[in-house]
Amino acid sequence: MPFIGERELAANGKDTIYHSLPSFKFANQDGDTITNKDYDGKIYVADYFFTTCKSICPKMATELQRVQSVFGYTKGLVQILSHTVDPEHDSVAVLKAYSDMIHADTKMWNFVTGDKKQLYDIARKGYLVNAMEGNGGPEDFIHSELFVLVDKEKHIRGIYDGTDIKAVNNLLDDIKVLIAEYTIKETKNKKNND
Repeated sequence: MPFIGERELAANGKDTIYHSLPSFKFANQDGDTITNKDYDGKIYVADYFFTTCKSICPKMATELQRVQSVFGYTKGLVQILSHTVDPEHDSVAVLKAYSDMIHADTKMWNFVTGDKKQLYDIARKGYLVNAMEGNGGPEDFIHSELFVLVDKEKHIRGIYDGTDIKAVNNLLDDIKVLIAEYTIKETKNKKNND
């Protein structure tokens, strides 16, 4: 599977350093602090939405419910992280009501809110879902249909149209490939340590 984003050559001249996500700190639907460390060793799908959206967000939520349904068996290995683009409206309580309404399994799926500038900065510079310049101010608005697949090392491994069933099928397949890659790697490491 490819790595998405800029890459550079390591100082040793042999290894490649791939784009990885910056640290973040948000509040989820339960009022708990969620940081990038909560996703250490996890594969996750990130997206951006807002609870009052009537256009693409309901379709995206339906497709993320498919991700939840298919990978619920992984006991936390596969996660979903939905970031609001409207933190002024989407408070913790609003996110909780929304997660309940769409029957999200919150052991697997977090809905986060926080500082608009940080939410938008990570959308642009971290997840690469929006190339438009912006400062997170009142006139700045991101509305993206993209799902971003992030691996255990916080590298972007795929970007998919979250409103397109075929694209989401590709996402589901790519998650399975990542799980298989990690399983093979862990088995190999275990054999080498025995």
